[in-house]
Amino acid sequence: MPDGTFRRQPDRDSRDGPGDSRRCVEVLNVSKVFHGAHGAHTALQNISFRVFAGERMGLMGANGSGKSTLIKILSGILVPSAGEVRRGLKLSWPLALGGGFDGELTGYDNVRFLCRLYALPFKETFAYVEDFSELGQHMFRPVRYYSDGMRMRLAFALSLAMDFECYLIDEVLLVGDRRFQIKCHDELFGRRGHCGMIMAIHDAGVIREYCQSALILKHGRGRLVTDLAVAANIYNRL
Repeated sequence: MPDGTFRRQPDRDSRDGPGDSRRCVEVLNVSKVFHGAHGAHTALQNISFRVFAGERMGLMGANGSGKSTLIKILSGILVPSAGEVRRGLKLSWPLALGGGFDGELTGYDNVRFLCRLYALPFKETFAYVEDFSELGQHMFRPVRYYSDGMRMRLAFALSLAMDFECYLIDEVLLVGDRRFQIKCHDELFGRRGHCGMIMAIHDAGVIREYCQSALILKHGRGRLVTDLAVAANIYNRL
């Protein structure tokens, strides 16, 4: 970024997208302003991009650059102050979000509730979540007693049990011990290699290996880069 500024890149022609290029997640001039006791803080300013079916985009930037805010807006947890998100793909909730569960309910009951919400067969879904999460008898304990890692395992397994077309990943890509991390990696990048992803992550190597583009965020402004070697160099200078 020779002049030190961030500019929004023009939207790509939809014909350039992989797969069914007419189906995508589209962000149009999204801004987010938080108001607090010390005044207004602009977390995002005029962000625009498209992620097509099967495409993977990385979100790169220092802490406080707006990555997590953007992920939450994409998932619907936050509403933008301006602009629009068009969800042409079935989006997951943020995979790093260990919340969203009723702490008084057991893991079993949380799975049952979400199956009703998403119209999924409970027996098959619970069997998958129980097996993948490896939580054992903890599935029958209230979630409020779970450690952060256990909540992440439950959230991760539930996300993979859903028929999502695009996964939102916020900072934490893999959870648990090394063996469980390999299991998560194989599931996401192997069996679900056809799915889209929007990943907010600090590891530029992961972005270069798995993504087709990167949105670099700085002070809430973004620049879309398709040359991932260039994106890594820009990120390293932030």
